Amino acid sequence: MGTALIYDEEMTNYKLLWIDPACKIEVPERLTVSHEALVRNGLADRCVSIPVREATDTDILLVHSEEYLEAVKTTPYMTLEDLKEFTLQYGDTYFHPNIYHCAKLAAGAALQLVDSVMTGKVRNGMALVRPPGHHSMRSAANGFCVFNNVAIAAKYAQKKYGVQRVLIVDWDIHHGQGVQYCFEDDPSVMYFSWHRYEHQKFWPNLKESDYDCVGKDKGAGFNINVPWNKTGMQNSDYLAVFSHVLLPVAYEFCPDLVLVCAGFDSAIGDPEGEMFATPDIFAHLTHLLMNLAGGKLCAVLEGGYNLTSLAQSVCQTVHTLLGDPTPRPAIIDSPCKSALESLQCVRSAHKKYWSCLKYAADPPDFDLSTKRIKLAEEEEEEKKLEQGDEAITTKEEMWPEPPKRVAPPVRTAVVLPEGVACPAGCKCFSSSSENLSPHIANKLRENFLNDADDSDALLTFASLIGLVEKMEKNEICSGLALVHDVSMATMCVIQHAATDLSNRVLVVCVGDEMSPSQITEDGKTLVVHISGKQPEEQKCKYYIPVCLKKGCSEVSGFVQAMLSLLLPLGYEYDPSLVLLVRMPDNEIYDSVWQQLTSLLQGLAQGRTLVLMQESEKAYINPTASSLLGNAAPSLGPLPAPLPDDVEMLESLRHRLQTDWKLLQTTAPESEGGDDH
Repeated sequence: MGTALIYDEEMTNYKLLWIDPACKIEVPERLTVSHEALVRNGLADRCVSIPVREATDTDILLVHSEEYLEAVKTTPYMTLEDLKEFTLQYGDTYFHPNIYHCAKLAAGAALQLVDSVMTGKVRNGMALVRPPGHHSMRSAANGFCVFNNVAIAAKYAQKKYGVQRVLIVDWDIHHGQGVQYCFEDDPSVMYFSWHRYEHQKFWPNLKESDYDCVGKDKGAGFNINVPWNKTGMQNSDYLAVFSHVLLPVAYEFCPDLVLVCAGFDSAIGDPEGEMFATPDIFAHLTHLLMNLAGGKLCAVLEGGYNLTSLAQSVCQTVHTLLGDPTPRPAIIDSPCKSALESLQCVRSAHKKYWSCLKYAADPPDFDLSTKRIKLAEEEEEEKKLEQGDEAITTKEEMWPEPPKRVAPPVRTAVVLPEGVACPAGCKCFSSSSENLSPHIANKLRENFLNDADDSDALLTFASLIGLVEKMEKNEICSGLALVHDVSMATMCVIQHAATDLSNRVLVVCVGDEMSPSQITEDGKTLVVHISGKQPEEQKCKYYIPVCLKKGCSEVSGFVQAMLSLLLPLGYEYDPSLVLLVRMPDNEIYDSVWQQLTSLLQGLAQGRTLVLMQESEKAYINPTASSLLGNAAPSLGPLPAPLPDDVEMLESLRHRLQTDWKLLQTTAPESEGGDDH
C-alpha cells in the first residue's frame, strides 16, 4: 500500500523578522534539511507523494475558537510593528505575514495524510510541516505553534471517517499541552506524552504536565504524562517507557488510528532537549507502533532544532514506515534512576484505570532524587551568574552517523515440504546437502539423525543452515520453515548459529512442548518459553519460562507477557538472530501470533526465522504476511488479563530484573543507582 510523504516548500517561506532569543531556533532550514536528507537517501522517491492542501475554516474550527481564527486571519496585512504587538499576547511564538498561509498548509497536510491512510491509498505516512502544532490551544498560539495540526487531524478523522478511538503519541521533548487540553475529558482519544519537565522548571512550566494529570471526568486515565526530571535520557529510558507504560495501555485501548506528534528535539544534540537518545531509536519507536490500528499510522513533524540529528531521525522514521529492517539498537543500558522514578509514578497514577497496570507499585515513598539534584544545580548556576561568570558553555554532543539501512533483496524466504504452495510475495528456498561441509554433515547425522540414510531430514537441515547463512549475509531478511520435527530443527539452527562467535540467538518458544535443552551460561542463546505448563525451576538467566494460567489461548495475558517481558528482554539481549518456534500444541490465536511475529522483527535487523511443524500448514499464510511487513490484525479492546497471570508476570519481572535491567519499573531507594 505504500508510505505517504507530504511536503511543500511553501512552508519554509516564513521566518523570525526581529530578535527574539526564545524563537530564533525555529527556522525554515528545519524543513529543508529534513526533506533533502530524504531525497539524498532515496527515501522520498520510494514514498507516495501527496499534495498539500490548505485546511478550511471548518477544519480549523474543529479545535480552535472562531475569535482566534479571525484574529490570525488579520496577520498577513499587519506591519512589522503590528506583528510584534500581536505576538506579545501569546507565549514563545512569532508571527510573519505568510505564517497564516503556512499554518493552514501544515494543518491541511496532516488532514491529507489522514485521508490517504483512512481511504487505503497508503498504509502510513509522514507530513513534514511547519509551523508545528502541539502547543497551540483553543484560543492561543504558543510555542511556535499556530494551529494544532494533530488535534485537528484527530477530530477530523472522527468526524469524517467515524474513527472510534485515536491514540496520539507525542515524543517531542516539550509537553504538548494544547493537545492535552483539547482531549483531557474525552475517552475516545488517548494522549501520551513524554517531555522534559524537571519538576516544572522546564518550559512550558505547567503543573498539568506532571504524571498525576491523568485526564478529567470521562477522560480520566486517557491522558498519560511521563515527565523527564533530568536531562541526558538515553535509548534504554525511552524503550522502558514504551514497554512498561505506552504499549500495554495502547493495546488495551486498541486505537483505530495512531497519530504521532513527531518532534525530534528528543534526540541527541538538540539544544532544547539535551537528551542522549540516538536517531536510530526512532526507527524502533515507530516499529513498535506500526501494528496498532492495523498499521494506520500518521507521523506529523513537530520540534527538532539540531539540524543534523533532526534530519537523521526523520530518515530513520521514514525508513521504518517503508518497511525497511530496523538497525541494531545503539547503547541499550539500564534505565537511569530518574527515569525509573518517573516510570514508577506514572504506572502508579494509572493503575486504577488500566488492568495491565493493576499490580504496579505505589509511588516512591522517598524524595525524588532528581528534584534535589536539580535544585542544587540551579543554586550553583545562579551563584555563577551572580559572580558574572560568562565562561559557562554547553559542550556539543557528538554521535556516530546512524548505520546505513539496506533492505536485503529477498524479504522472506520459505522452506516447505513438497506439494505445499509458496505464499505470495515469498521466495522458496532449498539447499542441497552437498553444499554442507563434510564436518557439518557428519555433525548433523551424529546429533539429529537416527537413520544415517535419512536424506529428507538432512536436506531440510541443510536448507535451514543455508537460509540462516543467507540471512547473516543480508541476502535474505526473514524466513519461515515447515519441518517434520520442530524441536530438532530448533536445536539444529541453534547449534549452527553458535559456531559463529559473534552470533547471539533469541529463541521464543510458544506452546507446551519442551523447549530446547542444553541452554548454556555463555549467553550465546536466550530462550523465552511461553506456555501453560508449570516450568521446571529456572536453570540459568538465559532460560526464562513464562507460565500463563490458560496457556497461549489467553489473549490479554499473552499480550502483556509479549510487551512488558519479552520485548524488553529482547532489546537488552540484542540478538543477531531471532528464532520463533511454534510448538504444535500452542492454541495461540492467529492475530496474536501475527502480532508476536511482527513485533519481534524490530530485533536483529529483522532477521527472524519462524519454525513450525508440518501439520500446521494453515498458519503459513498469516505468518508469511507478518514476515513480509504487513501489519498484524487488530486484537480489539483487550479485557482484563487473569489476575493470576498479571501477578505471575509482575513476580517474574521482579525476580529477573537483577539480571535484566530493562525489566525494572521501580526506582531504587538507595542514594546510588545509575544516573547515566
